[in-house]
Amino acid sequence: MRVGIVTGASRGIGLAIARSLIERGDRVCLTSRDGDELKEAAATLPAEQVLAVVGNVNDPLHREETVARTVEEFGGIDFLVSNVGINPVYGPLLRLDLTSIRKVFETNLFAAIGWSQQVYQASMRQRGGAIVFVSSITGLRPAVGVGAYGLTKAALIQLTGQLAAELGPGIRVNSVAPGLVRTQFAASVIEGRAEQLAAAYPLGRLGEPADVAGAVAFLLSDAASWVTGHTLVVDGGRVLNSGEQ
Repeated sequence: MRVGIVTGASRGIGLAIARSLIERGDRVCLTSRDGDELKEAAATLPAEQVLAVVGNVNDPLHREETVARTVEEFGGIDFLVSNVGINPVYGPLLRLDLTSIRKVFETNLFAAIGWSQQVYQASMRQRGGAIVFVSSITGLRPAVGVGAYGLTKAALIQLTGQLAAELGPGIRVNSVAPGLVRTQFAASVIEGRAEQLAAAYPLGRLGEPADVAGAVAFLLSDAASWVTGHTLVVDGGRVLNSGEQ
C-alpha cells in the first residue's frame, strides 16, 4: 500500500486519478482550493484511505501543511501527482498582460516545483518514490490562443527530465500529456463542438478523466519501475494530425 498526494483532486482528472489509486489500495491526500467540492469528493471515497486538505497550490504554507498532515496520518509519502493547472487568459501571447502570464506560470509550473521540493525534503529523500506531472499536448506543439498555458506545460515536460536525472535511482519522475478531456475545465472549449473536435482524433473520441487516470496509475506502479524521465502522451492519437486542438 502506497501513500501519496494528488493536487487539484476535487473533480475531473485529479479526482479520477485519486479514485484509481485508492481502488488499487493506495492512501491518498486530496488537495483543492474549493473546500465544498473537496469535501464532496472525499465523501465518495473510502474514509480510511483518504485525507483532504483545502488550500491554494501556490501557498507554501498549504504545501507544508499538506505534506506534514499526510506524513502524520499515513506514515510517509511515496508519490506525488501534480495535477493543478489553470488557463485564465486566451489570445496571442504578445498581447497578453505579463501579470496574467506570470500567474499561469506560478500555478502550473512553480507550484509543481514547490510540491516536489516539499515531498522530497519531508519523505522521498529517505524512502524514494515517484512523481508524475500532468502536462498537455499543448506542451508538445504550438496551440494558438493558449500560448501561456502551452509554455508552462512544455516546461513541465522539461522539468520531468531534469528531475528524473537529478533524483534517480531512488525517485522516478514522469509526466502525462493529455489531449482534450471532457472536464469542467475544458467545458467552454467543447460545448457545441464535441463531434467536430472528436473528428480530429484518430480514435474518434475525446478523452475521459479515466483515460488519464489509468496512465498515471501505470507510471506510479511497479510495472513502470524502469520508466523515468518519460512523457506519456494520452491523446487518442491527436498529435498525429496537424491543425488546432
